[in-house]
Amino acid sequence: MKIAITGATGFVGTNLQDYLKSSHGVVPMSVRYEPNQQFEIKADVLIHLAGKAHDLKKVSNPQDYYEANFELTKQLFDAFLASESAVFIFMSTVKAVADEVKGILSEDEIPNPKTHYGIAKHQAEEYILSKELPEGKRVYILRPCMIHGPGNKGNLNLLYQLVSKGLPWPLGAFENQRTFLSIENLCFVIKELLESELIPSGVYQVADDTALSTNELIELLGINIGKKTSIWKLNVPFIRFMASMGDKIHLPLNSERLQKLTENYVVSNVKIVNALGKSLPVAAREGLLRTFESFRIV
Repeated sequence: MKIAITGATGFVGTNLQDYLKSSHGVVPMSVRYEPNQQFEIKADVLIHLAGKAHDLKKVSNPQDYYEANFELTKQLFDAFLASESAVFIFMSTVKAVADEVKGILSEDEIPNPKTHYGIAKHQAEEYILSKELPEGKRVYILRPCMIHGPGNKGNLNLLYQLVSKGLPWPLGAFENQRTFLSIENLCFVIKELLESELIPSGVYQVADDTALSTNELIELLGINIGKKTSIWKLNVPFIRFMASMGDKIHLPLNSERLQKLTENYVVSNVKIVNALGKSLPVAAREGLLRTFESFRIV
């Protein structure tokens, strides 16, 4: 099976290539949006990972999201429909559905994205789902939650730096639950989709088996580093007041950062697990410990 992957040099792309290369022929496909361009797909499978990631610094031009995440996806999907390729996998995001979650997010939730990133991804999903699939073709839209693994840092690395320096975690009074996704579990799901023709086309959320609180993450980090962690449960109204001050005078803690660190975002993986007929190979805690261990090596 010949597999073309866009975005092959990114975090997911490099890990996916390593995961698949022993059993399949993998070819990186360099793409970039240009008006009216047409692609020719010469592979059995097209995995579309390329796109513009969510810009936490908010300096990007909104149009960039629609070109990279919507228009480019349209061009590639049209090329897939016109080709002999059998499988198309589009890497969307849970943010195409919701920026805030109350309860547990499932595929039945009515999408209501709030950011240009999420809206563009949702538009791409709608376009794909609006097309009638020719016989013999399969299409999967994957909505991963926060992906982590060796080589990927982000917010988990920031927490690691805090714990490794022996600093206390001051937000212990916030009780939250959040779902993560190990890169190995994501690669496993994609490989299963490629190799099983019995899994129906559709939209699937991809997430680890259990959610964890930020306090539990801090404790796991302490176990990994071999340090006793200190979790402070400071007064919540006081923390919120300090965050509001941070909005005005640019403190390290502001309202947006507080929201990201303490929000609830639990994602169901029931649909994909049932479709696969098997459990994901890496438990949530095990995957996180592997990621934390990679921070130590660096």
